[in-house]
Amino acid sequence: MLTLSANNQEKSSILIIYTGGTIGMVEDPKTGSLEPFDFEHLVDHVPELKDVNHLYTSIQFTPPLDSSQVGPQDWAKMAKAVADNYDNYDGFVILHGTDTMAYTASALSFMLENLSKPVIITGSQLPIGRFRTDGKENLITAIEIAAAKKEGIAIVPEVCICFQEYLLRGNRCKKVNADYFEAFETFNYAPLAHIGVEIQIDEEFVYKPATTKPLIPHYNMDPNVIALRILPGITPETLKGILSIPNLKGVAMETFGVGNAPSFPWFIDILKEASARGIVIVNVTQCMIGSVAMDIYDTGDAMLQAGIISGYDMTTESAITKMMYLFGEGFAPDKVKEYMKCSLIGEMTIHNTKEN
Repeated sequence: MLTLSANNQEKSSILIIYTGGTIGMVEDPKTGSLEPFDFEHLVDHVPELKDVNHLYTSIQFTPPLDSSQVGPQDWAKMAKAVADNYDNYDGFVILHGTDTMAYTASALSFMLENLSKPVIITGSQLPIGRFRTDGKENLITAIEIAAAKKEGIAIVPEVCICFQEYLLRGNRCKKVNADYFEAFETFNYAPLAHIGVEIQIDEEFVYKPATTKPLIPHYNMDPNVIALRILPGITPETLKGILSIPNLKGVAMETFGVGNAPSFPWFIDILKEASARGIVIVNVTQCMIGSVAMDIYDTGDAMLQAGIISGYDMTTESAITKMMYLFGEGFAPDKVKEYMKCSLIGEMTIHNTKEN
C-alpha cells in the first residue's frame, strides 16, 4: 500500500471539468429549488480548497448535463475536454451525476487510448450546498488522487470513480445504491484505494501502461447496441423482435448465473440466426459477483456453437460501451468479436477455457 500525505506529494496542476450532476447544485434561498452554481466561485462553496496543496482550474459544461440523459455525444465532449488540455495538466477530475457515471467511466476508459494521467470521476448524493453533503469530501479526495505522483509519474494513470471510501476502476463499476453515500462498487475487482483518515493506494491493482505513448482520443461511439435481460418465460416473439431491431449491431445479453439461458431449440436458433447476420452477442451474467463460464453446462455450450461470445466478468455497462467504441471505430463484426474476447484496458478477467 502507498499512503498519500501532504508531506510526500509533489505539487500538481489539476483541471476540474464540471459536466453536471448533484455535486454542482446549490439551493436557491428564495425558492428552495436546486440550481447549478458558477464554478468560477467554487472556493466560495468549498472553502476547504484553499488548503489544497495543488493548482487547479475549472471549466463547466453549459448547460449542465442531467446524467440520466448523458450519451455518446456527451462522452465525446468529455474526452475532447481531456484531450485538448492534456499537455497542460497533470490530472483531471470530472464531476458528473451518479445515475450514468458507471457508463461514462467505462466509455472514457476506451475512448482515451494510451492514457497516462489520472482521470478521476466523482459526484455526490447530496448537493454541495447542503449541510451534510458528501460532495466536498469526494471532490477534495478526487483532486488529491488526480494530483498524486511518484518521481514525476502519475500513481493512478487510468479512468476511475472516486466515491466515499473507495477509488474504483471506472470500467469495473456499477452504481449499487440510490440512498446511501456508498453508491458504487466493483464486485469483481479490488478497490484501487481505500479512503479514510489516510488515502491508501494499492498499486498492485492499478493499471499501468507498458509504455508511455501520446494520447489518442476517440470520439465516435456507435449507439446501435442494447442490453437484453433474459427472463423466465421469455417468448420467441420477444427475442426475435428485439434481435430484429433495425441497425442493431451489438447485444449485451444478461443471462443467469455463470451464463446460462433457456436451451429450447427456438432460443438457440434465434440467437444463431442473429449472429449469422452479424449481430455481436456478448454473454454477461445478471449476478453482481462472478464470471460467465459457458463451457460448464450444455446450454452454454449450445450458445458457443451459435456464435455467442463470453463477456467473462465484464459489467453490462462495460460490455455496452466497449461495443459502442469498437463499432464506432468501424470494425466489422468478426473483428469486434475478437476484441471483445480481449481485455483492452483492464475491463475483465479472462480465464483459460475453450471459450477462447
